[in-house]
Amino acid sequence: MANLSNFRKLKRFSLLVFTGFLFTQNQTKLNSQWGFAGHQRINEFAVYLLPAELQAVFIQHLPYLISQSVAPDQRRYAVQAEAPRHYIDLDHYYKKGQDPFWNLPQNWQEAMDCHSEDTLQAYGIVPWHVVRMKYRLQKAFEEKDLTLLLKYAAEIGHYIADAHVPLHTTENYNGQLTNQHGIHGLWESRLIELQAENYNYWIGKAKYLPSIQKEIWAAVRASHAALDSVLRFEKMVSHEIGLAEKYSYEQRGSTLTKVYSRKFCEAYHKSLNGMVERRLRAAIMMVSSVWYTAWVDAGQPDLRKLQLEANQKKDVTENDTIQKINTRWKQRSCH
Repeated sequence: MANLSNFRKLKRFSLLVFTGFLFTQNQTKLNSQWGFAGHQRINEFAVYLLPAELQAVFIQHLPYLISQSVAPDQRRYAVQAEAPRHYIDLDHYYKKGQDPFWNLPQNWQEAMDCHSEDTLQAYGIVPWHVVRMKYRLQKAFEEKDLTLLLKYAAEIGHYIADAHVPLHTTENYNGQLTNQHGIHGLWESRLIELQAENYNYWIGKAKYLPSIQKEIWAAVRASHAALDSVLRFEKMVSHEIGLAEKYSYEQRGSTLTKVYSRKFCEAYHKSLNGMVERRLRAAIMMVSSVWYTAWVDAGQPDLRKLQLEANQKKDVTENDTIQKINTRWKQRSCH
């Protein structure tokens, strides 16, 4: 009876928190950047897959975990080292017909010995950075540092999500090498904008992952395997629809903006046969499972009494959302 009572209290509390968040989202929707919806949705639904004792803490800070899911993108032009953490150009390491991974060690030290750190940084380090972030999150759990715990949880969700995007695994990240300019935003943003409400996000519970390194490389492999379809079907649908109907104009606040037409997007989405939804669901499951694994590896500390000081939360938020546009490391669209 006690457990049932606690569950009902948590359910009521969660509803209140989420209702407040929805109100905040509605108030700021017109000011939000297009393309961030996918990252926010992944972090949000990852919380719902957590076991009750961990979910009870995360759901109290749900608005923060969602809003800070885009912090790495917001600072990527202010921090030189940030950009490579979002992608890996696998096609730099192999020739057509070869296994993309035959010459690319999964272990960071072995990869540096093989290619040099400068090369790895130049062509992206997302799978290695996810492993690094997992250990940072684990340490925050061990030390019961709620400020860093929330920061690392929100941000590792972003990097894991990026690893699940096919166009984050190629030098042709925006179709610029195949005359398909804009395909990055099309796949990662426009399709999500139009189709996300139709997806099924209830995909079970978070699982313990014995090897984060193995799991993130499997995610990258699956993303890269889907790349050919992403590019090929865009060309096919573009030919079928025709240039005259490929684009349209929609109102974005006070601006009339050129976008991929709904007709084109529906045809392209259909041709992908559920790919976007599958990658989104896989990202949600992995984010939740990495959070859970970090907690388990930290000894499953009791987090129920942890509270975030108001000044700490303010500092974390301000540090994560600062945007100083300066010298750009490698201009790419990550959202």
